[in-house]
Amino acid sequence: MVAASRAKRALDIVGAAVLLALFSPVIAVIALAILMTSGGPVLFRQVRPGLHGEPFTLHKFRTMRDPRPGEEPWTTDEIRTTRLGRFLRRTSLDELPELTLVLTGRMSLVGPRPLVMEYLPRYSAHHARRHECRPGITGLTQVSGRRSLTFGQRLDLDVSYLDNWSLWLDVKILFRTALEPFRRGEIVGQTPAEVDDIGLVPPVLERVR
Repeated sequence: MVAASRAKRALDIVGAAVLLALFSPVIAVIALAILMTSGGPVLFRQVRPGLHGEPFTLHKFRTMRDPRPGEEPWTTDEIRTTRLGRFLRRTSLDELPELTLVLTGRMSLVGPRPLVMEYLPRYSAHHARRHECRPGITGLTQVSGRRSLTFGQRLDLDVSYLDNWSLWLDVKILFRTALEPFRRGEIVGQTPAEVDDIGLVPPVLERVR
């Protein structure tokens, strides 16, 4: 188990370092494009639960404009997503800044996506196991249907990843993630109410990023 954990961490460090080096020009261009089209800030920041549920600050490229008067922030994600933001989400380029979190050990290249803190008290004991490993930039859910899945199906896949983890599984998920932008059209999000089959979403929070 210790050797496997070290191997996963080694893959994270080497993979994140290589990807940051390769994509550094792309990161600079995206940051400039956001500033030119939407102004600052370039990054979206939010506290999310990490390993064992410990909070950390996630950051990725901002893909939405600020709410206008009368717009509820929690229910207007789709209409507030910018044209550039839709492209970044479709290609998953909005996640590139998270590579720095992989280097610092807050995240892994592969693992359950970190959701919002408000979900923590609503997980079943089974689904809460998703926090037994570091959250990932991509994961089994992201290559197995993503937003077409119900919340229950997504969390089941997170636990399945944990129970069946291997270094080879991580490599396969990373490879499939690289192919995803070429396989799907624009991501059409569903409202939390449409996919919440387990009563996960608190009444005051109707969103999943």
